Amino acid sequence: MLKNIIYFGVSIILFFAGVIVYGIILNIREDTLAEAMDKKGIEDLGDVYLLIDKKNFTIELFSDSMLVKKYKAAFGNNSSPVKTSLDDNVTPTGNFIICNRDTAFLYHKLLQINYPNFNQISEFYKNNYIDRDEYKKLIAAVSEYDFLPEEGFKKQRIGIHGIGEYNLIFKNLPFAFNWTNGSIAVSNEDIDELYTVTNIGTKVEIR
Repeated sequence: MLKNIIYFGVSIILFFAGVIVYGIILNIREDTLAEAMDKKGIEDLGDVYLLIDKKNFTIELFSDSMLVKKYKAAFGNNSSPVKTSLDDNVTPTGNFIICNRDTAFLYHKLLQINYPNFNQISEFYKNNYIDRDEYKKLIAAVSEYDFLPEEGFKKQRIGIHGIGEYNLIFKNLPFAFNWTNGSIAVSNEDIDELYTVTNIGTKVEIR
């Protein structure tokens, strides 16, 4: 009995080790941003725009109208197409801008988007997704900061961020694994690249 348990345990460990090694091999083939720019003959990026595709698990980085690089991404662990609460772990869709940048974030770095905005908060209240007290709290926060601050809204902030301390494992999974609160997660190396080429006001489309 004990021998079978040990054999099963070792088999599981070897299986997951093989999965990670396979993912590492796939990631080795990916170009850095500098390499991608060089291949397309781009010295400097122009009007940067991010297109996030939930169905294909990607972030596409555009310079003007040219696709420069694709990044592998993970999303909220709730796959519902409609977001009905700030706490439902659904990644929202729509057009946004980067409104805040945070280098001291739990998951390495954060490019926060302006979600929810006034219209979305009003829609939440209109559809009875939030009560009047929460509506007032959200409106006050967005009015003061133009985005949800960490204090009081730590779990509800939505943006593009890294993986953090488990980067080596999660970035090398050769399959899609959605695990966030509704944010978009990329590897620590990828968020480093995106952080250097985006600014407050950079447009982000999620679809």
